[in-house]
Amino acid sequence: MKHFAGFLLLVAVGCGGSDANVEGNWTISVTNRDNGCNLANWTVGSQATGIGVTITQDGDAVTADIEGIVGGLVDLALGASVFSGDVDGDEITLGLFGTRGQQSGNCSFTYNATILGTVNGDTMTGRIEYSAATNNNPDCAALEACVTFQEFNGTRPPT
Repeated sequence: MKHFAGFLLLVAVGCGGSDANVEGNWTISVTNRDNGCNLANWTVGSQATGIGVTITQDGDAVTADIEGIVGGLVDLALGASVFSGDVDGDEITLGLFGTRGQQSGNCSFTYNATILGTVNGDTMTGRIEYSAATNNNPDCAALEACVTFQEFNGTRPPT
């Protein structure tokens, strides 16, 4: 029984951290990686820099607004450019459920995006994953479980 109580104490101590402060005006760079969903005009290794992202935070709830031309392109592709999610310790997870409907044969689909990042002070690294949400028609076979992703890194002015 002593060992069990000691284990519970270790678990409680391990869960006692506070969430990172991620709020601010970030400048992000992305590099295209695997194109598992065969997105048009996707070049593996292609990079974009200087992307403005404004992150707001209320406790562990977080939103990230992609700004400028890139925000417009994200909006065009997905139907919105504001991600929402949470921060847990130094890990940030944000999602955007796409609303821009697309069609391929009898397959109707949208693309969703998920930001998975790690914050270390005024820097952040991670990846952005894009996946298809389909109507499960057999014409959607190539999109089922596909993932296209970018790696990113970013900074904000010192907090």
